[in-house]
Amino acid sequence: MKPEPLTVDQQLRYARHLVLPQFGADAQRKLLASSALLVGAGGLGSPTALYLAAAGVGRIGVVDDDDVDLSNLQRQIIHRTGDTGTPKVESARRAIRDCNPDVVVEPIRARLSEDNARALIGRYDVVVDGTDNFPTRYLINDAAFLEKKPVVHGSIYHYEGQASVFDPACGPCYRCLFPDPPAPGTVPSCAEAGVLGVLPGIIGLVEATETIKLLTGIGDTLAGRLLVYDALGMTFRTLRLRRDPACALCGDEPTIRDARLIDWACGLPDPNVPRMSATAYRDIRDSGQKHLLLDVREASEVQAGHIEGCRHIPVGDLAARMAELESWRDDLIVCLCQVGVRSQRAAELLRGSGFRKVVNMTGGYLAWLKLLRGDKPVDTSPQPPGRIDSP
Repeated sequence: MKPEPLTVDQQLRYARHLVLPQFGADAQRKLLASSALLVGAGGLGSPTALYLAAAGVGRIGVVDDDDVDLSNLQRQIIHRTGDTGTPKVESARRAIRDCNPDVVVEPIRARLSEDNARALIGRYDVVVDGTDNFPTRYLINDAAFLEKKPVVHGSIYHYEGQASVFDPACGPCYRCLFPDPPAPGTVPSCAEAGVLGVLPGIIGLVEATETIKLLTGIGDTLAGRLLVYDALGMTFRTLRLRRDPACALCGDEPTIRDARLIDWACGLPDPNVPRMSATAYRDIRDSGQKHLLLDVREASEVQAGHIEGCRHIPVGDLAARMAELESWRDDLIVCLCQVGVRSQRAAELLRGSGFRKVVNMTGGYLAWLKLLRGDKPVDTSPQPPGRIDSP
């Protein structure tokens, strides 16, 4: 049967593809008839979504349960300042449609969970991992393998990024690379550790490239290889990956038969440490109640902005400098960091050393800044497993 001709608008829009060797009209038709599921509409999902839409991928699903926040805009380029407070999937839908109105966008405002992962992933040709937490990464990997769908993987940290393709048809899976996640509390979140704003752009474009190659069949994908990018050194290197015969998912004797969330969290907070919101702390300051605000961030963070009157001791120095706080042993100490993770560890350390009235400010300094701006309260502390938490 003779293939359906491209419309006049499509011939104009994709003109540079149509004259490209090894691509042409056949590959373009494949893109127009294909689909991709983006898990996460954040730093990695933003450039991936825009370039897949521009390339002409016919149907794009976007899974995310979060709203646009001002702190996202340094790297999540699919969103605009006016989108703050709106669901990320709706902001992404508008941007994708503005880029290419022919693309069918399916916004899915939900968490990827054990209940929906296989059903969602099974509806698309390729799934793109744009998350930054281990439970969701393992869930994507397992569900996609069981549904026989390739995963385009990307991850970022500080100034470095990684990308690969986990294709059930021809390569190892994510569990072959990382059989087990790191111990809880040993890996900081994007909000806590920070990330160079342009970094997810580089890795997201690699993910978009690999997705297009998978959908059209051109070139060699990153299946069986891990691309490592160092932004400070501007270097790329490629590591060879092999399928692990002992892998619990794709090995010779697999034990994983369904997609389940792993039991893991960024941190394991002590439930005995009281929590205090930024609003409650403001009330304490306004009332004049005696207290010590202990800022445990690094010096560079404090120099960028701090709450007047705080005592600064980095969390890494706290054990050695605890004698400096001896006079506050029986008084209220409010621990503060950027988002509430390091301050949780500081509060646990102080309570374990006999300080009686220690609390952790949830949401940290960012929550305080939002309070000053009049934003609605946002809890930026570690979220339960399964949340997208796109980087």
